[in-house]
Amino acid sequence: MKKKRKIVVAVTGASGALYARLLLGRLASLDAQTEEVAVVFSANATEIWAYETGDPFEAVPPFKIYDRQDFYAPFASGSSSFDTLIICPCSAGTLGRIAAGVSDDLITRAADVMLKERRRLILVPRETPYNLIHIENMRTVTLAGGIICPATPSFYSRPQTLEEAALTVTDRILSLAGFCHDSFRWGE
Repeated sequence: MKKKRKIVVAVTGASGALYARLLLGRLASLDAQTEEVAVVFSANATEIWAYETGDPFEAVPPFKIYDRQDFYAPFASGSSSFDTLIICPCSAGTLGRIAAGVSDDLITRAADVMLKERRRLILVPRETPYNLIHIENMRTVTLAGGIICPATPSFYSRPQTLEEAALTVTDRILSLAGFCHDSFRWGE
């Protein structure tokens, strides 16, 4: 039997709260594959979440929410057994701080831990267009072992709604994170 996963989902202030909400919903349905899902919101993320979804950020599925300044959270240390951090959406500022090794809150500290421990770090930038600084920061994080998965929907599955289009991104994130789940697969 496969070991259950311990996942952190960080939500930053980039537009795209829909992606985070759908990702958390999917993770709630994959409870047989998860031991624990922890959630962290940046300061701006709580406002963007409320604005874009119409719900308070506390209305996420039944996962523990950690304060962004809680450096006592287990995943702030390499000794914890959390194996994956997904930052969705990932603001350009958060990407830049991670690329520069700046651990000024729980999100960037957790990213630093994932990179130093050679665990899975998935960043989902929701920015367009990219400037050269964004591209160089993505390159730096990739060279350090992170995965950059832009919030770019696919249309192979012929999504009929905005939510179905966004799910093409969240399903891809879950595949990158190593989850077994049903989703559209090209040619299958």
